[in-house]
Amino acid sequence: MFDSPPLAGPEFSPLVNFPELGRLRGAATGRDWPTVRAYVSELDDPDMRATAGRIVSETPGAEEFLTGVTRRDKGDVMARVLLAGTLIHVGWSIRTGATANQVSADQFTRFFGYLRRAEKLLIDVCAEDPRNALAWLHRLTTARGLQLGASETRRRYERVAEHHPHFYSAQAQLLQKLCPKWGGTWQEAHGFANECAAAAPPGSLSPLLVAEAHLEHWADRDGPSYDLNSPAAQRELTAAVHQTVMADGFAGDFHWIYAHGLFALVFSLGEHREKAAWHFQVLGNRGSEMPWNRIDGDPVAAYKRHRRAALGRG
Repeated sequence: MFDSPPLAGPEFSPLVNFPELGRLRGAATGRDWPTVRAYVSELDDPDMRATAGRIVSETPGAEEFLTGVTRRDKGDVMARVLLAGTLIHVGWSIRTGATANQVSADQFTRFFGYLRRAEKLLIDVCAEDPRNALAWLHRLTTARGLQLGASETRRRYERVAEHHPHFYSAQAQLLQKLCPKWGGTWQEAHGFANECAAAAPPGSLSPLLVAEAHLEHWADRDGPSYDLNSPAAQRELTAAVHQTVMADGFAGDFHWIYAHGLFALVFSLGEHREKAAWHFQVLGNRGSEMPWNRIDGDPVAAYKRHRRAALGRG
């Protein structure tokens, strides 16, 4: 009897895993605004549009490119929203993901400056187009970064939820604000995640929030140890799997790799490797930096380590 060969990969690049996003990045790199605008505009699903917007915002040179577009056409709402997303990305890159006591005063000054520039653009867009999901999503991020408080963040979420009640990306932003590291409580975080999951139609992304809340709780190094193997946690996680990736009609679009990776991780951390194994099998050699970077500075190594434990190889 021979051992199974090690698995290759994983491939973490969304530009490879989703070739259409690779083409979008190519258009943004080439400063082909008509192609960028057409592609993002044609995405009706707000979560898909949010991912496409992130691909544009993370393109080297995007700030200069989109600033030029907005100067040529001040009325182009899409250009202003994508520029705001780019400013947020640049600002957060300056701040980094470090805890506040590890961020310098200069970093905070520059970070706040970028977020205020983004906020100025977004206030105007939301006044012109109150249904603009991507603009409100960015305003949730600026509210958290600019420390505008829980009530203002919640108000912004309620505005976008009026028109997009199951907008997972917006829900994920509010969930972050409800975690203790941003001034919330675990009761609020878990409560909101379960509320969104209960209201979500089968096959939607919102129940992923349940797994994200448990992962955030587990990762809270300043709090008491958190047992992902508890009966209550396992019941909620198993229900979330059945509501999302195992539900009829689940497509996941640009989020399906992340969804399976998230469940693979939380089941692995809870030592339910047999449950994690199925998600790794679905993924094959694909993966994404999130959520593995939540537990290790080398997300590829973390993925491979847990995949090896679940599958017995690679």
